[in-house]
Amino acid sequence: MAVFTEEEQQRIQKAVADAEKNTSGEIRVCMEKTCSDEALDRAVKYFTQLEMHKTKLRNGVLIYVATVDRKFAIIGDTGINSVVPADFWDSTKELMLNHFKYGNLLEGIVTGITQAGEQLKRYFPHLLNDKNELPDDIAFMDGN
Repeated sequence: MAVFTEEEQQRIQKAVADAEKNTSGEIRVCMEKTCSDEALDRAVKYFTQLEMHKTKLRNGVLIYVATVDRKFAIIGDTGINSVVPADFWDSTKELMLNHFKYGNLLEGIVTGITQAGEQLKRYFPHLLNDKNELPDDIAFMDGN
């Protein structure tokens, strides 16, 4: 799935690494071309498949994007959901959507990652012995 050049993929990975410097939270980006389900349902499926629920503090965040069907979702694990308001990710989704509307997928994703990191550091600040529990690369899925 060649949505991004190698440099663009590296930019996304760097955005994840930079965002995670200020939080013990873990952020992943998951992409596929099409999504016949609701984006949120598909995000939940991949959240489990990518074993994001296995972080120590249950503070993983998944940004899911289906490029052809133009769907996306942001979900957080139970550790996050237990301490944040119900509309916690709405402002991040709006910022991303502002980029997506103009065809700027890369900027939308980087903005989402950066905002997720900012939001996470309020509730899950970086810990002294924090370790990177999940890969920072993009998970490209095939819909199975």
